[in-house]
Amino acid sequence: MSKLSQLPMSPQELVQLSLQQQGLLQFQCGKTGTLAAIEQLGYVQIDSINVVERAHHHVLHSRVSDYQPQWLDVLMAEKQIFEYWSHAAAYLPMSEFRFSLYRKQQLAAGKKHWFAADHQEMRQVRAKLQAEGPLKASDFEKSQDKNGSWWDWQPAKQALEQLYMQGELMVVRRDKFQKVYDFTEHVLPSNVDCTVPTTQEYAEHLIGKFLQSHAFGTAQQISYLRPEMKKPVQQQLLMMQEAGVVTCFHYAQQQYFWDPALETRVQKSSRLHLLNPFDNFVIQRQRLQHWLNFDYQIEVYVPAAKRKVGYYSLLILYQGRLIGQLDVKADRQLGVLMLQHLLLMPDVKLTETLARALREALQAYAGFNGCLQWQLVKADPQVQAWFSSEIGGLRG
Repeated sequence: MSKLSQLPMSPQELVQLSLQQQGLLQFQCGKTGTLAAIEQLGYVQIDSINVVERAHHHVLHSRVSDYQPQWLDVLMAEKQIFEYWSHAAAYLPMSEFRFSLYRKQQLAAGKKHWFAADHQEMRQVRAKLQAEGPLKASDFEKSQDKNGSWWDWQPAKQALEQLYMQGELMVVRRDKFQKVYDFTEHVLPSNVDCTVPTTQEYAEHLIGKFLQSHAFGTAQQISYLRPEMKKPVQQQLLMMQEAGVVTCFHYAQQQYFWDPALETRVQKSSRLHLLNPFDNFVIQRQRLQHWLNFDYQIEVYVPAAKRKVGYYSLLILYQGRLIGQLDVKADRQLGVLMLQHLLLMPDVKLTETLARALREALQAYAGFNGCLQWQLVKADPQVQAWFSSEIGGLRG
């Protein structure tokens, strides 16, 4: 680890600055605030898991005080956001559409995404869309020998995804979470810049968006899951450093870059956040480990017998620190948010202030999930006793 004097501010202040840039220290409001949050973050990852409200809605709920899930549909209909691939499937600001063309051009030229292009099937899909208008994958006949899993899609679904990934199709809306596809020329606003960025422009864009939303980052973090972009990002960072646009510092034996023009008057908040596993702030686990000394793994893909916390554990953020995890499941029929497993860090002090902040966060999150109350299922004995005495047994 480098000496503190080499950092632009203390590690704790840098974490607070990152939280500030993530929109976690001050709420946005309304549909306009929802769009502003997406633009500030650069993307919001879409995920299909729905044991509680889906990840993309939770990420925005954490940043928009009165967030309503239908606002994403409205913003899509107004063509202010669009769906495409960031490091994963995501909602992106329409103002940055041209930067999606970098990947689309590569795929259209023959670069493989998940599977090889089936040009005959793609021609048939185009013809059906031309004849019938916007369609879902389920509007195509299913092959008898396919099971419909994402790794074994029927040919029509593969063709739709290939045409979507290479830019011929866009998602016009979602119908019960299924994508509805249409030709790009029918969806894209006429005033959108469709100039394909150069590799240098794309690298500069990735750097700018990452520093805007995270305050600082390494070349590896900035190019996270962006095929073949680490070297261009490194080269662009060096050019920007020479020009004085970015500066660097060393921490945890890594070289970090940041924008010296960034507002560094860091806000402070005592609010407690229950962060989604796919939240922009926590998606890069190595970053969490380096800056918050927190080792986190989502256990959705871990066999049940080997899970340490639970299937879908949220991270508990309080006063610039990750203090624990909470596995959750919404029983929508009963209207109860089940707190399947609460696990706090051993050194966390169970104060009245923390109890109050946790109660407020649980009330907001339960309501967001359409639940009228919550119930603690599992916790260490000390924590269970604290919940009973401090916040009334956790029944809302």
